Amino acid sequence: MNANGSLYNSEMSNIYNNSMVRFYNHVFHELADPRTKNWFLMSSPVPGASIMFSYLYFVLSWGPRHMEHRKPYKLKNTLIVYNFVQVLLSIWLFWEGLDGAWLRKYSWKCEPVDFSNSPEALRVARAVYIYFLAKLSELLDTVFFVLRKKEKQVTFLHMYHHTVMPLVGWGATKYYPGGHGTFIGK
Repeated sequence: MNANGSLYNSEMSNIYNNSMVRFYNHVFHELADPRTKNWFLMSSPVPGASIMFSYLYFVLSWGPRHMEHRKPYKLKNTLIVYNFVQVLLSIWLFWEGLDGAWLRKYSWKCEPVDFSNSPEALRVARAVYIYFLAKLSELLDTVFFVLRKKEKQVTFLHMYHHTVMPLVGWGATKYYPGGHGTFIGK
């Protein structure tokens, strides 16, 4: 070690970096459900976080500035198709929850996550994953408000809901895709 302690600082930096890497690996790899950890957007929090930051940047900053001197977009046909798809997706998810779990073998008292690779457990895990993707697709609700210049509909509660639900869906898919956690839905 030299007089200014650079060797000590270097060792401490290495210890800190190694512990951060170990923590990251533990939380995002070792604790993850091995059945879902390689699914699209599930291997790391970075893609999902990038989507969420882009969403917030568009809705709170770039989108309103872009639309400031423009007429609202007319999105009637787009919204009809979007809402139709969202309704069909919600019906399918509801059915998957009932038929894949709650009307078959799930207990109404307490149901732990089945981490097996059985067809039933994988069906529920897939439904939780599709729920997460549905929450991401619902970010378009706010994008459409901005493009249609309906700023009054972009409330704090709306933003909070559309920011938190994809995060909850990601966490459910990553760590606990099934059990009573399936009640996180709408």
